Amino acid sequence: MATSIGMVSRVGATALTALKPITRHCSRQRIRVFIRCSHGARSSLYDHSVKGYSDLPELDMTEVCEQTEKVIANVENRKGELRGEDVRKIELQAVRTEISGLEQQKVQIGESVKALVAKSDKKSLSNLPEFNQALQKGREARKRLNQLYPKEMELDQEHYGRALRLPNSSHPDVSLTSSPEAMWSWGGAGLIRQRSYYLRGAGARLQTALQNFALDTLQRRGFVPMVVPDMLKGAVFEGCGMQPKSHRSQVYSLDPELFPDLNLAGTERSEWQVISWIMQTVCSSTCYRAETDTGRETWGLYRVHHFNKVEMFGVTADETGEESAQLLQEFISLQKEMFSALELHYRVLDMPTQELGLPAHRKYDIEAWMPGRDSYGEISSGSNCTDYQSRRLILYEREDGLLQYAHTVNATACAIPRTIIAILETHQTKPFLGLEVIEKPKYTPLKYIGPNQHNRPPRPAPKSR
Repeated sequence: MATSIGMVSRVGATALTALKPITRHCSRQRIRVFIRCSHGARSSLYDHSVKGYSDLPELDMTEVCEQTEKVIANVENRKGELRGEDVRKIELQAVRTEISGLEQQKVQIGESVKALVAKSDKKSLSNLPEFNQALQKGREARKRLNQLYPKEMELDQEHYGRALRLPNSSHPDVSLTSSPEAMWSWGGAGLIRQRSYYLRGAGARLQTALQNFALDTLQRRGFVPMVVPDMLKGAVFEGCGMQPKSHRSQVYSLDPELFPDLNLAGTERSEWQVISWIMQTVCSSTCYRAETDTGRETWGLYRVHHFNKVEMFGVTADETGEESAQLLQEFISLQKEMFSALELHYRVLDMPTQELGLPAHRKYDIEAWMPGRDSYGEISSGSNCTDYQSRRLILYEREDGLLQYAHTVNATACAIPRTIIAILETHQTKPFLGLEVIEKPKYTPLKYIGPNQHNRPPRPAPKSR
């Protein structure tokens, strides 16, 4: 059974969407002028949609409207940028209800005027009280609509500016924590070290070995390897749940004068086929972290500006509601299998609400024991984002033609630098590195099945003399 996955470009109506795009009222040029002149919180994803590059995110506001207190409690438990009082400010329905009523009134007035015109001659129309009343009501409705349309646009931008920062719902088994997250301050920004590193000789070979170990392990399990770009627009960041403007310590931006709204990252936009309602890909890419305001681990490999990692990414259907939860458990099992093969001492943590981040419905961290730190250190994580990202980026089409939101799951197979720390400190023996502990992976058979198959003709037999 196969279904089609589309990124951003797929268009469809859904019953759960409380708010619809407003572009029916204004031209693209008027919208762009409005965006340039507006102030306050800006959303790259909203701007990206209004400019016509993609559809507006189809956010499910049902829970916000019907279970406001539950949403407020979830926002407060997450300890994120948004606060509980911001939830009550996500209001747009009243204005749109009035607009809808006035538009229906205009239609009714137009129909009544047409009926009067059909019954009467032009000379007597101006003397009919009901005709003049209809014209007056039409003028008043048009005047009021001209006042409401700009207000709707302004509220629309404010709505998406707040609504896009709402976190995903929390899994009922996720624990609640009341203690605030420890905050670190750093006095002199000029003293922060480079946070970059070189690997040479055996260290470079170890990084390559870990990368190939993870890729080969996952490819044998049916994962499709991918190579992805390192540059993305902020709209895609927001679609995945990252707020670039609010997380400057996590994002590198290119020169805004030459490359506006372009950041370093790694992901993909395309259209796929999902077999048996699950798609699993694996990618090795370079990750970038600005780390401008943490002041933590300014030396060594633990917290650096750039590093390589192998990431698992899964897309599932949402037919039973359990597909993504099951896939997350499969990803965690694969992580445990690989770290056990490396003979690392690790523990799996079911993360509390304030550690989930915006997109995660449930998240697990895996920490390995690092003797040099005399503590555990995070080497991997896995998250079930349910339909949080798909409401911003992905739709899939069922066999009956209905559009539905996919669920997304992601997990780190191997964060190279931190895994190197755990391996070296756990297995270090004289002289220094000891024996090689990563077995050479078995050959992964690959077969080209595309067009232009190469069929070399047999070589001619030597001529007899």
